[in-house]
Amino acid sequence: MFDDRSLAFLAEVRFARLATIGRDGFPHNVPIWFDVEPAADGSHDVLFVSDRSATKTRNALANQRAGATIGGDRGDTEGYLIRGTITVEDDPGQTVTHRMIDRYEAGTPRAAELREAWRDDDIVVLRLRPTSVVSVWG
Repeated sequence: MFDDRSLAFLAEVRFARLATIGRDGFPHNVPIWFDVEPAADGSHDVLFVSDRSATKTRNALANQRAGATIGGDRGDTEGYLIRGTITVEDDPGQTVTHRMIDRYEAGTPRAAELREAWRDDDIVVLRLRPTSVVSVWG
């Protein structure tokens, strides 16, 4: 689904906007950190972290259809609409959470603060398996 150009763009640190479907049928759209992870089949999944009790997590458990937009902002050279199936996974040892903190806060005092603040939180991984990727900018 992703080509070399889109993977290079998604490797840059930026925010995604994740949309899940709420109980009322309307989109629940939130800005969120993300990372891209290669899957065993050669494709790539988009990962997010969330508290287990968050609305986006509850929505993902109730309805696996989700989408994310990344890029397309002023000054961006490109942007993508990624639609697919979202699943909720545990994050043993907060491995993905720490990777996400390092991606967004590496070398800052905030990295250690977040590790400590989130140490006892029940954080899960939201894994978006793309079924379509559309260039929306550039």
